[in-house]
Amino acid sequence: MKLGFTTASRAVLLTMAGWALSVSAASAAADPGLRGGAPGAGDPVPGLTADQSTLFFDGQATFAEKEALEDGLGPRFNLDSCLGCHSFPVHGGSSPPVNPQATVATDLGAKNVLPPFITANGPIREARFQFLPNGQRDGGVHSLFVISGRVDATGTAAKCTAVQEDFAGQFRRGNVSLRIPTPTYGLGLVENIPDTTLTANLAANAQQKAQLGISGHLNTNGNDGRVARFGWKAQNVSLLLFSGEAYNVEMGITNELFQTERDLNPACQTDATPNDISGKEGLADAAMTLSDVEKFALYMRYLGAPMPSTTAPGGAASITRGQQAFNSVGCALCHTPSMTTATTKVGALSNKTATLYSDLAVHHMGPTLADNVIQGAAGPDEFRTAPLWGLGQRVFFLHDGRTSDLVQAIQLHASGSGGRGGRSDAAGAATDADAIANWRGSGGTQPSEANRVIANFNNLNSASQQDLLNFLRSL
Repeated sequence: MKLGFTTASRAVLLTMAGWALSVSAASAAADPGLRGGAPGAGDPVPGLTADQSTLFFDGQATFAEKEALEDGLGPRFNLDSCLGCHSFPVHGGSSPPVNPQATVATDLGAKNVLPPFITANGPIREARFQFLPNGQRDGGVHSLFVISGRVDATGTAAKCTAVQEDFAGQFRRGNVSLRIPTPTYGLGLVENIPDTTLTANLAANAQQKAQLGISGHLNTNGNDGRVARFGWKAQNVSLLLFSGEAYNVEMGITNELFQTERDLNPACQTDATPNDISGKEGLADAAMTLSDVEKFALYMRYLGAPMPSTTAPGGAASITRGQQAFNSVGCALCHTPSMTTATTKVGALSNKTATLYSDLAVHHMGPTLADNVIQGAAGPDEFRTAPLWGLGQRVFFLHDGRTSDLVQAIQLHASGSGGRGGRSDAAGAATDADAIANWRGSGGTQPSEANRVIANFNNLNSASQQDLLNFLRSL
């Protein structure tokens, strides 16, 4: 089986070993770190009706529930609540500074062993295997933990004999690609940006993009051509699909969208029907008859966008200069500052400005970030432009959470040729040239589309670089 260059695995090992990406020796610019003050996130989108607010808060409560075996948790799972993954800086965010996976592994007597890429102070992660044992592509999520041995197991669950997969061995062989949770703030606004707006935005500033080597494309639904926009590779087309998949893949809870258990071991089948269905309460209250998946989708749809700071971390003047630098070096050509939503029946989401700082398109990011996973039209080194709103209080960066340093995250955008995104290390990681040859030999990657933009950033003086970093941490 040919696994190829394992960027994600090596990057995580190097991070654990304390490697640091070198930046320009002449630069004194540094990540100012998490900004202080109120989170500026977690509130419902302004303008909801009374009924919509009820649905939001009911969904928020369901989002926070810790799932038990009697709710359908498992047989295989990554965590036991939505809030566990999406909790920082407040509910709906991303991975917290302390990883709950480190304790859920052995919660209630379970005998799970932590994979080498899960640590108490690292990000929450899910694992995908790049290839199957027969050498064919995999790319699917392999849940980290099993319910076997838990003291809360009763009935059929008490007989479950599911065994953890060999994550340590797969990791050593370089067959593991990692993902961290994406923030859920403002996703109703994102969902309501018209496909035509995204298409026009991608085509805008064509000459300037071409000069910088930026292309990109939208990841579309294979059935009806709708633009998909959720997930690290923009693989999901709607919040309902995003919710149903996460409930099943991350917590092992079957539902009306994903009815198959994560483990088909007969000894681990606790329910012959989906664990989560609509109408299960049998009550007249619509909020009570909705499935949890529907409640999750409504919660995220009505969750407001994070609010930027006008004063932190470097003051208003620095933030203003930093935004100008952000635009001048070319960052805004992919991280589109804002787009307008469509006219919709939900007034709170209709014709609103979404300051997401993303084009929601996927772009080649080169071999240093490539995860060798294909999802829809997104290839092995392609990722959706990550929305930057809320970045000021984000702990971990990039799809696999390999760094908490904003400067490193910027530099890692460049690889393949130009820029300075390559690595050298004592552990013997492949050079960019080796990686490119390897990936291309297996139908793989191209140089990062961000190379020239990162070169522009590197050519800024230290003060301008610092202003740009301050601006990003103000978002």
